[in-house]
Amino acid sequence: MKFIFKMMVACTSLLFTLTVMATPVDTYEFQSADNQQRALSLAHQLRCPQCQNQNLVDSNSPVAQDLRLEVYTMVDSGKSDSEIIEFMTSRYGDFVLYNPKLDSKTYILWLGPFGLLVLGLFIGFIFVRKQRIQASESTTLSTEQQAELDALLNRSKTTK
Repeated sequence: MKFIFKMMVACTSLLFTLTVMATPVDTYEFQSADNQQRALSLAHQLRCPQCQNQNLVDSNSPVAQDLRLEVYTMVDSGKSDSEIIEFMTSRYGDFVLYNPKLDSKTYILWLGPFGLLVLGLFIGFIFVRKQRIQASESTTLSTEQQAELDALLNRSKTTK
């Protein structure tokens, strides 16, 4: 009985150790709490160049760790947010920004969804209008068409 209990404890502890995930912790000491909040906010706004789908705070890659440290030191040295973002974009391009600037290179990113929405609404409007026009047209037959239909029906009755 003790053996079974020991095995259950061992299996349970093994299960818990497998589910624990450790992440590296930045231990940078900021000069003030405001600087820490600013640095974290900036790191959330910048994309990791290696991971491409995570911001600098969420990424565990060495590049993200280096960039986080760079952001932290620049904030503590008194640089403004725009100076830090300008430095990062000059070094890594506009790709590091989650919200790219509105300029001639990014018009399609910002205006494309609205253009597709307008196009979809236009196509939907035309489709609905066409359906309404077809439904409103009368389905009555002209006298000539009615006579032809009667002739066909009479012919089919006589052949049976």
